[in-house]
Amino acid sequence: MEITVLFISLRLTLSWFELNSALAFDGFGLDLKQRAVYAEVNPVQPRSGSSVKCSRLSLSHPPAFSMDGDYVIGGVFSIHYYMRLVRHNYTTEPEALSCTGSIDARELRFSQAMIFAIDEINNSSDLLPGVKLGYRIYDSCSSVPMAMHSAFQLSNGLDQVFNTNDSCSQSGMVMAVVGESGSTPSITMSRVIGSLNIPQVSHYATCACLSNKQQYPSFFRTIPSDEFQAKALAHLVKHFGWTWIGAVRSDSDYGNNGMASFLEEAQKEGICVEYSESFYRTNPHSKIQRLAEIIRRSTAVVIVAFVASGDMRILLEELSQKPSTPRQWIGSEAWVTDPDMLRFTFCAGAVGFGIQQTIIPGLRDFLLDLTPAKILASSVLTEFWENAFNCRLGKSMNGKRPCDGTENIETLQSPYTDTSQLRITNMVYKAVYAIAHAIHSAACGTTNSTTECGSRITSQQVRTVLKEVNFTQNGYDVSFDDNGDPVATYELVNWQKGESGTIEMVTVGQYDASLPAGLEFTIHRNLSWQEGSTHVPSSVCTDSCPLGTRKVLQKGKPICCYDCIPCADGEISNSTDSLDCLSCPEEFWPNTEKNVCLPKLVEFLSFDEVLGIVLAVFSLVGASLAVATAAIFFYHRKSPIVRANNSELSFLLLFSLTLCFLCSLTFIGAPSEWSCMLRHTAFSITFVLCISCVLGKTLVVLVAFRATLPGNNIMKWFGPSQQRMTVGSFTFVQILICTIWLVVSPPFPMKNLTAYKERIILECALGSAIGFWVVLGYIGLLALFCFVLAVLARKLPDSFNEAKLITFSMLIFCAVWITFIPAYLSSPGKFTVAVEIFAILASSFGLIFCMFAPKCFIILFKPEKNTKKQLMNKNQS
Repeated sequence: MEITVLFISLRLTLSWFELNSALAFDGFGLDLKQRAVYAEVNPVQPRSGSSVKCSRLSLSHPPAFSMDGDYVIGGVFSIHYYMRLVRHNYTTEPEALSCTGSIDARELRFSQAMIFAIDEINNSSDLLPGVKLGYRIYDSCSSVPMAMHSAFQLSNGLDQVFNTNDSCSQSGMVMAVVGESGSTPSITMSRVIGSLNIPQVSHYATCACLSNKQQYPSFFRTIPSDEFQAKALAHLVKHFGWTWIGAVRSDSDYGNNGMASFLEEAQKEGICVEYSESFYRTNPHSKIQRLAEIIRRSTAVVIVAFVASGDMRILLEELSQKPSTPRQWIGSEAWVTDPDMLRFTFCAGAVGFGIQQTIIPGLRDFLLDLTPAKILASSVLTEFWENAFNCRLGKSMNGKRPCDGTENIETLQSPYTDTSQLRITNMVYKAVYAIAHAIHSAACGTTNSTTECGSRITSQQVRTVLKEVNFTQNGYDVSFDDNGDPVATYELVNWQKGESGTIEMVTVGQYDASLPAGLEFTIHRNLSWQEGSTHVPSSVCTDSCPLGTRKVLQKGKPICCYDCIPCADGEISNSTDSLDCLSCPEEFWPNTEKNVCLPKLVEFLSFDEVLGIVLAVFSLVGASLAVATAAIFFYHRKSPIVRANNSELSFLLLFSLTLCFLCSLTFIGAPSEWSCMLRHTAFSITFVLCISCVLGKTLVVLVAFRATLPGNNIMKWFGPSQQRMTVGSFTFVQILICTIWLVVSPPFPMKNLTAYKERIILECALGSAIGFWVVLGYIGLLALFCFVLAVLARKLPDSFNEAKLITFSMLIFCAVWITFIPAYLSSPGKFTVAVEIFAILASSFGLIFCMFAPKCFIILFKPEKNTKKQLMNKNQS
């Protein structure tokens, strides 16, 4: 596609020339009109060894600078900014092409550097000894048509009359061409002179497309390809954390190809572009204004400009008309190292890559050596002198004063005289030397240790040898790779305000593409940013997502525009701009910021917390109360009230209640394998023992009143031994159940990770749920049976039985354990254990208060009622 487009462009340009300047040259250097006139006046004669003279009829574009020599080197530079446009009526012969606009003093310096290098070579005894190099330097007016015109003229001679013999096609050719400064003109020139095998060495054409040797086999350059600069710029933007940028480019091969390479690299680095606009200096002013408004309204602080120097000057002039929010400019080599751009002070802080600067000894003196004769001999130097000093050489015209000889070029502040930042000038210097070395290798030989030059060579020979040149000039190595490119090395340039307040270009780092990945880019000096700030500006669509959040792209926007969403429960993000949150391991939970997984808090009912302490205190108080009651009963064991209430079962009941109170302590503390088995079995066995004692007392009361009836001898079956056997039997059943439970599937300690997301509950798993509910069911069955018997005995005389007290105690016991079931199932974590302890303590306190508190009150505070007579009287009543 690219080849087709360029070919069509070439054909259209050739047609334009044919219509407007009648300069349709063929490959042999003869004008079509010349051939027609020659064929008409001098009919073709058979070859007889005589040479035929041809004369040029059409007007040609004269070179800006020229000098004859044994071998001639061509040069093409954009000395003027524009080409004069002429409207043609197609009825008269068009005028020759010419330039207009002001002179680019920097490009003029390039052309003079070429002349300086050639003069230096001509005065050298090592390189091309005895040979004089000549030059023909053309002004392309920064335009493609003029560059093509210059290419045709460089492939032909300057003579108005020349031969048509066998060597005619080579008689006017230059050995090589230095130039052009732009990529698009260089492409056009390479299409023309490449077909004639004339090598072209550009000092400033950086388009990566020119590395294609299939399309441009004769193209070489001393400046690196934009492919390397694009990578360097992308790495620079990424290095400072800019992910939201604007992009402007020249609408030319240089800008379009360079920006395409940059955007490709930027995409790899995760950089987003808010806008990408192209323009050219010849565009209508309205388009330049529109681009300026886009820049002013944009949110991107950083702007990457892959723009030619002449185009950038137009854009910056437009932006200077209306101040806007300060921008951080990132520039390509074409404009960021142009001293003329430094006058735009609002671009202070601009950063970009430039060719390494150097010093060329003697160049400044050469540039300043403009004698009147030299100035008047060149129309270009004349125009430059008159514009620089605003005077007129010769008769005064247009209000300009005549130049009186007091003008001093050494005091002139111009890019022409500024040799402090020689970058591209050195590329011209190296290009000339590369061509000279190639000519030397092709034309010179060594005889008896003496170098002799002068052999007749062709441009094709020079092109072949040029591929192999490898030398050092002015401290810099010069060589070409297979694509005709040099090793890519750049300086990182920063526009900084000097002590005088003027903007200066300061080298702050390097970029060497030959170094290993990750080591190419180095910064060795502090940078100055927009408005002289020392802090790196921020240019992002969205601020970085902090730790603990993840990025969610905004619909319809680039990947650099996103929302920051907090991580879900149980997830963290430990890096900024995280795309996903990471789940914490099972036993870990995020901190408050959700950036670190911390071990979950381990929770259990401990002796260190208030709830555990309170329950432990009540447990000890209950046990102490049971022991105290037992002590009172033992001390008054012979008293009627103790003897009348089955003292043996009472003491056994108090012992079991003591164990009930104490077993609740096993539920407090970190669960272990032994504590889990002990707490449930001890609780179940002691409670069965307790209920069995109450049940035995209830049976004794019922049987005792039945035994008072005449002929009833039932009391012999409920003596002390039978009572012990009853209590033992009921308790043995529970022991058997617990033993089976412990053997088959005992309780065990476990970490409950489901009750709370952020905490681990240490608890005792039941092992066999059936075993646990059988144990509780057995206790409940005994309590229900005891409750029923107590209800049946409630109307017996108060003094000789405890039926009412047993009824109340069993009523409390059943109520507690009935409410325990739903509370146990619904309580989370350690509160499950607390509910179980509360049920144990509540039922135990209910038994001890209902059954022993009234008797202790009589024993301690109403001793007058603790008599057999009192009890008998009360029974009789």
